[in-house]
Amino acid sequence: MTQESCDDTSGNIEKAPAPYLCRPAPKPGPFVFALPHSGRFYPKAMRAATHLSDHTLRLSEDAFVDRLFKSAPESGATLLVATHARAYLDLNRDEMELDPTMFTPALDPTMVQETHRVKAGLGIIPRLVAENVPIYTKQLPAREAFFRIDQVYKPYHEKLAALISTRRKQFGYAVVIDCHSMPSENRDGKRYGPDIVLGDNWGSACSRDMTSIAEELLIRAGFRVRRNVPYSGGFTTQYYGNPNQGRHALQIEINRAIYMNENKLEPLPEFGEIHDKLQWFSENLIARFTELHARRQCTDLPKAAE
Repeated sequence: MTQESCDDTSGNIEKAPAPYLCRPAPKPGPFVFALPHSGRFYPKAMRAATHLSDHTLRLSEDAFVDRLFKSAPESGATLLVATHARAYLDLNRDEMELDPTMFTPALDPTMVQETHRVKAGLGIIPRLVAENVPIYTKQLPAREAFFRIDQVYKPYHEKLAALISTRRKQFGYAVVIDCHSMPSENRDGKRYGPDIVLGDNWGSACSRDMTSIAEELLIRAGFRVRRNVPYSGGFTTQYYGNPNQGRHALQIEINRAIYMNENKLEPLPEFGEIHDKLQWFSENLIARFTELHARRQCTDLPKAAE
């Protein structure tokens, strides 16, 4: 699947990758590991509209998270990885979280959602990158907003929704693990804060057992873990997570400093070790929650009359 940017002024047709890569497990289970911010494709039209270097644009990526979780299918989880860069289009936003002032002609304010994320420059089409650095030198054509949504956003979320629906029909429930990375907290040359933050929207996006099992396993793997602060979950967990309807969504934020050089955007020597720990975590999370769910299903079955 390829696409063409409607705003490519170079005269050449640019072939873009499909909006996502999907790697099913040999024996698919109810788990889907989604990675909306690991994409590395920056279309020519976007590069032509910014003065920023490739390195600066990449600062908003969840760099290498796709490599950290590349072995998830071996544990029975389907892996869904975005291909386009977060600075180009943020898949962890509502479709209408658009800043109307970024485009010409200006978008109809009644047709967009100016949330706090949009006002902070971090809507579905981000205005800023890194530490409040403007991406674009001028307004974008309004048609570009709808092009990006139609070509990248909708296919990704249609696929994710289809995976969730299929697994609910097959297993009775579905689990989305939404995988991200977060910038480190550094003061006076020292790293503070947790290694991993689990976001379940304060208990509303997934079974509390899911979060508790995940927390326990990550601590056993040697990580410092915190729940919901400062990342309680984004659009994916809020939209797809509804445990009462058999849809569980848990966000995982991994501190970039434990696996990569944040300035050079290069993996650290410890990268392989972190990958192995996360693979152990994934295997056990899937096994533990699957067993727990099966046990509860048996307990809930009506008893035969004696």
